[in-house]
Amino acid sequence: MKAKKIITYVLSGLLCTGLFSCQKLDNYAPPSETLQGRVIDKATKAPIQTEMGDRGIRLRLLELSWSDNPTPYFFTCMQDGTFNNTKIFKGNYNVVPQGPFVPLILRDGNGDIITDESQTVDIEGVTDLTFEVEPFLNVEWVGEPVLNDNGSITVQVRVTRGTANPDFQQDVTEIALFINSSSYYVGDNNYDNRYTVRITGTEANGSVGEVVTLTTQDSFSMNRDYYVRVGARIDYNVEGAQRFNYNEPKKVAIL
Repeated sequence: MKAKKIITYVLSGLLCTGLFSCQKLDNYAPPSETLQGRVIDKATKAPIQTEMGDRGIRLRLLELSWSDNPTPYFFTCMQDGTFNNTKIFKGNYNVVPQGPFVPLILRDGNGDIITDESQTVDIEGVTDLTFEVEPFLNVEWVGEPVLNDNGSITVQVRVTRGTANPDFQQDVTEIALFINSSSYYVGDNNYDNRYTVRITGTEANGSVGEVVTLTTQDSFSMNRDYYVRVGARIDYNVEGAQRFNYNEPKKVAIL
């Protein structure tokens, strides 16, 4: 009987110790530092227009405070190329954006780094960074969107190369007009497929430098504000996906 009591006391003590240890682990302060900034065109200083989510621009963070080979941490930009993350642990980080532009870290055929424009910073309080990049493509409005008599919308744009680097001048694979009811979420991951129109292949690639006219497929079904935007992409994968360069959204009021 005494032996059983001793075992019970020992197990109870171990359980309490384990619970206390777990409680201590939960007492770490949550991340509260801020990393904010923008990704802009190196030539024009204009914001890099992207889309929300993983197929837009994402930032890769490597925390170097505790390891020379840390696990990457990612978060995404807004569709105007700005970013603001208020939940980062204090520390020393290497930061680099990834998106539809010439990579800021370039390697030669042997895998050796030949260019590194990433930034290594101490993140504490509010840290503000600006990255200047060369977009694969520039997508520029030509005039304003036009609401036609039949209820369709016509837009005109010009797509040009955003970099002179020959390694990133692959064929243009697609030019697309996207439409959505939100100005903050319009692009290849958020659009109304009833009205979107795309040109692809030879037609898209042959349109580089020319004025491209795109008209929605149908008239609109309700009176409201819509937002239109054109994206273009090249035959080059960034982290497993061909990513669009965009112009800024414009509002069209359907009355």
